[in-house]
Formats: sequence, C-alpha cells, structure tokens
Amino acid sequence: MNMKKLTLMLLLALSTLILSACTGQIAVNNWPGLAADSDRAYLSAGSHIYAVDLKTGKEVWRYPAEADSKHIYFARPVLTSDGQLLIGSEGTNHAFVSIDPETGKDNWVEPFSDAQAAWVASPLVLNDRIYAPNSDGYIYILDMQGEPAGDPLEIGGALWSAPATDGTLLYITSLDHHLHVIDPAESTLSDPIELGGAAPSSPVVAKDGAYVGSFASKIEFVSSTGEHEVITEASNWIWGTPALDDETLYYADLNGSIYSFDLASSKQNWGDVKPNGPIVASLLIDGDQIYVATEAGTLVALDRDAKTVWEKEVGGKIYTTPVASADLILVAPYQQDEFLLAAYDAEGKQAWTFTPAK
Repeated sequence: MNMKKLTLMLLLALSTLILSACTGQIAVNNWPGLAADSDRAYLSAGSHIYAVDLKTGKEVWRYPAEADSKHIYFARPVLTSDGQLLIGSEGTNHAFVSIDPETGKDNWVEPFSDAQAAWVASPLVLNDRIYAPNSDGYIYILDMQGEPAGDPLEIGGALWSAPATDGTLLYITSLDHHLHVIDPAESTLSDPIELGGAAPSSPVVAKDGAYVGSFASKIEFVSSTGEHEVITEASNWIWGTPALDDETLYYADLNGSIYSFDLASSKQNWGDVKPNGPIVASLLIDGDQIYVATEAGTLVALDRDAKTVWEKEVGGKIYTTPVASADLILVAPYQQDEFLLAAYDAEGKQAWTFTPAK
C-alpha cells in the first residue's frame, strides 16, 4: 500500500473513533489489542476478548460468552498483580470491566460506566489505583474494585494511549498535539506541552522525563518539570511508542523507516533501514533481536546492527505491536482471513495460529 492510501486509511480510523467518541456509536473496524502472561495470550478482537493457551494455540475462554453490541473490544488488555484483566469497551455502554484471567468471568459486580465515549486506550495501575484514559478527554481514577477513587482528570483531546509512569509521575499524550505531566499524589497537571502533532501512542519513560513521538515526525524529550526539546526526527509520522534500551532509542515511521538513535552522541546508528511497508506498531525488543511488524503484513527480526535475522509473511496488515511471552513472538494481524493470532519462535518458525470457533 502506498503512503497516500495508508495516510487516508489512518485518518479514516482516526475520524471513526473520534466520531464514536462524540456520538456513542460503535466503532467496529479497528485492529486488535494484545497482551500475554506466561501461560496465555489475551486478544481483544471486536465482539470478544479471547484467552489463548500459549502451548497449544487453543481457546481457553472468551468474554463475553455471547456477542453483544454493548461489548466491543479493541484496546490492549492490562494484567494486574492482583489477578485482574482490565479493559474498556468501544460498545454502546462504554463499560470498563475487570475479568478474571483464569476463568474469563467478571471480577466486579458492575462495570464502571461513567465515561462518555469509547475506550481506546489501555489503563495504567499505580499504587492500587487504576488510571483509565477515555476518548472523552478524561482520565478516570478507580480503586481496584472498580469504584471511583477521585475526580476525573480533564486532559482535553481524545486519549488513545495509556499513561506512562516513572513510579511517581504520569506522562500522557493526546490527539490534540499535547503531552501532560501529572502528579497523581496531588492530582495536579502540568501546563499542556505542545508537540506539534497528534500523539496516538504512549511515551517511554527515562531518567527525569520521557521520550515521545508524534505526527510532527519528531522525537522529543519532555522533562519531569515540563521542559521539552526535539532530540531527533523521522521522515514521516511516528505512530508507535519509542523503545528505549540502555542509551539507544529505537523507533519507526509511516514511511517504513526504522531508526536506532544513540542518546549519548545524539547520532543515528544506522543508515537507511526500511523493510517493506509503513510501520504503525511499536518496535519490540526481546533479547538480542528487534521485531518489526509492517503494514504489508510482514514480521521482521533484526539484530542490533540492523541485519535481517529472519522475515515472515504473516498476511493481512499488522498495526498491533507484537508481544513476547514463553519464548514466543505473538502477532495479531488485521484483515487476515485465515487467523487472528500467530506465534513464532525466536528462529522464525511458526508454532501455531489461532482462529476462534464459530
């Protein structure tokens, strides 16, 4: 797909979700969310969330048991240390639910339903509080039982990504071109930090601040006190979250270019590295390899010198960030007619694929 077509498609996706936030209508045409623990993958793919056994690729449970227009899930599920799987719905009731990852049953008596729009972002759990961004522009603060634990924080602009935290402060981006630094202990927000473009993904936290990419085609460092500076650029929009590994920042853009930026020298480590299509998903670093998923439906494993270790044609279009678990790389393609989820080992051998039973 050429750049103009991809840009149009992503703008349509943006407008669809923004319209759903404003009207309450269901946005069903979206790519899936993916998370995993040591035993199972959790895939949010529209009418259901699926738990998939990592050894066999078989379905363990689905939530809800029957499809319902009130329940439409595409956000990345979040697993908590106290045995919850948290996710919000893009369905008609704007429900935010807690599921038992062992059984697929509801943990809470009632879901949290105070939000006014679709749940696109994943929540963050910090100090026994759930910080749940909604596309209505608010972060809702809940206790671990799903009850409100403070007034919602008004951020402004549609919120599509989870907050990032250094353990004390929260950093959150919005589609209105801003990043906010939040002190949850005081419930205070910094002045909006202008990024020059929409920021649909989370920042990555570093010492004394965070790195963030945006549709301004730049990576900025935002300090904990709100100062910010551009540290490097890209050839096109940056959709995914940068990956920080020691003193190296890895990121990609919608032109299909992949970058390795040395923070100590402020120089790019690589020349022109461009697999075979635009890149929306964040890069995944696991061990000595960097995994890249492209809009062309390809999963590429690179070494730290940008040499291709292996490359697999998954099919469909991959916008969901791959996940590493149990010595497997999990990939959830969009518009792949044969399966919803595939697993590969570190050598690129396909272990299994998952297709839900009717």
